[in-house]
Amino acid sequence: MARPHYASRLEDWFNLGVQALLRRRGWRERIIPHVGYGTTQFVRVMARVVLSRDPRSQPRFDEDQVVRGWRVFVTAPATKVKVTVTVGGETFEAMTDRGGFVDLTVPVVLPPGWHEINLGVHGEREARGRVYVPDPDATLGLVSDIDDTVMLTMLPRPLIAAWNTFVRDEQARRVVPGMAEMYAALLADHPGAPIFYLSTGAWNTAPTLTRFLARHGYPAGPLLLTDWGPTNTGWFRSGQEHKRNSLRRLAAEFPNVRWVLIGDDGQHDPQLYGDFAQTHPDHVRAIGIRQLTPAEQVLSHGLPVPNQDPGAHDPQRPNAATVHAPDGHALRPQLQAVLTRPDPG
Repeated sequence: MARPHYASRLEDWFNLGVQALLRRRGWRERIIPHVGYGTTQFVRVMARVVLSRDPRSQPRFDEDQVVRGWRVFVTAPATKVKVTVTVGGETFEAMTDRGGFVDLTVPVVLPPGWHEINLGVHGEREARGRVYVPDPDATLGLVSDIDDTVMLTMLPRPLIAAWNTFVRDEQARRVVPGMAEMYAALLADHPGAPIFYLSTGAWNTAPTLTRFLARHGYPAGPLLLTDWGPTNTGWFRSGQEHKRNSLRRLAAEFPNVRWVLIGDDGQHDPQLYGDFAQTHPDHVRAIGIRQLTPAEQVLSHGLPVPNQDPGAHDPQRPNAATVHAPDGHALRPQLQAVLTRPDPG
């Protein structure tokens, strides 16, 4: 087995030192549950364990406390900690990874809908999380990007991104008009359809994003985020690869679902969604691309760029119905029109 990259070894050395110092000062494990999902055959449980000054104060689901963005990144992961997971009356065990994360898939049969699960450390510090099981008869689902699709963050320009992420109060972030209403309408038109929020953002921001989505009326659904920082192969992990892997996983886990993929034209969503439509034509029903304004394009991409068609760079790719508009109010009728047509798949 190849030796881990120097960057990951350096990070592990630093984290172990911080953990040892904090434990000597009385800090103990605290569980931060993330929304999981499943089918009638399995459940995927996601959570993170960090060290806390007051571990007795466990979040029930996601904390309601409003904090400035930078604070969510100042955490000390609890690595190699055994976590018990109780789902549907069955208990399983998992070990936190080098970032304090738990990502566990267990063979539990649950009926469709929302379910509560329990997570524990050392049999005393516990937290409750939620998992969502879509209707097994659902044939349509939504996958939505977050940054510049449902909320305005002006990524990836470093200074703007740093300001939005680390300094501004989370309540100061702006919502994209009409997107929440569009998602609610599409789900109402297709009862039982799941929605997933797929982003290259860090898991540290999950509670903040969950509060933002709920505050602005977005339908509840699991977040599929990633962990920033060094990996076993390099200094930084690939956000695009995270999205590709997540889409492939959803296609495998929900083989009967055709997805409506929604993103923006400020980064890589058009090409990434187009690539997925080409390689998985039976799993994509439509693509919706929010067009950034010229000002947003400058902040997000550096220069205004022409509208990117997911099929433009490869004329031989299978066509997925694609619509473009500046906000949810304009995207909604276009997507509803596409979805009322006979499904060519």
